Amino acid sequence: MHARRLRVRRLGRTEYGEAYRVQKETEASVRDRREPDTLLLVEHPHVLTVGRRATPSLILATPEALAARGVEVFETNRGGKMTYHGLGQLVGYPIINLSPDREDVHKYVRDLEEVLIRAMSDYDIEAFRIEGLTGVHTARGKVAAIGVHIARWVTTHGFALNVNTDLSYFNLIVACEGEPVTSMRELLGREVPLSEVEDRVVARFAEVFESTPEEERTLTSSAC
Repeated sequence: MHARRLRVRRLGRTEYGEAYRVQKETEASVRDRREPDTLLLVEHPHVLTVGRRATPSLILATPEALAARGVEVFETNRGGKMTYHGLGQLVGYPIINLSPDREDVHKYVRDLEEVLIRAMSDYDIEAFRIEGLTGVHTARGKVAAIGVHIARWVTTHGFALNVNTDLSYFNLIVACEGEPVTSMRELLGREVPLSEVEDRVVARFAEVFESTPEEERTLTSSAC
């Protein structure tokens, strides 16, 4: 069986709303099979995203405090509760057609976790799953969050990996299930180039999803 094509688009630093627009456009193209499965990689300016299971009480900061730190709030249709995206964090939006041979939501989420666990192993970080929770964990806390949406077997939303993230922003919310968070920088004691982590994630994604990556660099950085 031939490996499926995987278009990789590195969007650079992009506002959440703009990246969401690109997601929706890509979703339509992948669903209609005008484009191959696509992995969007992006770094967002500070933003809180509200999942379908979230309530306003999960935001601990006042609107004024959020504005003072330059944090926007977006409601989304992904699963999960509340999460934070921001500088130094690698966000991945896989837009994959799971039909006809991969129609298993649970397996899809486990595969995303596997991609990140393998990418962490490339840095000698021991990462693992915790039964009953979604995401990727370490002995010092959760290093990656996952929240997905699937419509007509095409996936949107995805994962957020804390690379050089300022973890103090997580104090503004009750993140996910309230578990502690960490970052690659905290675990390794050094900054890690985001582009280098992107490379490892792309390689591990192609491996887990048995696909051949095709790079398409689309830098649409916006100042923040």
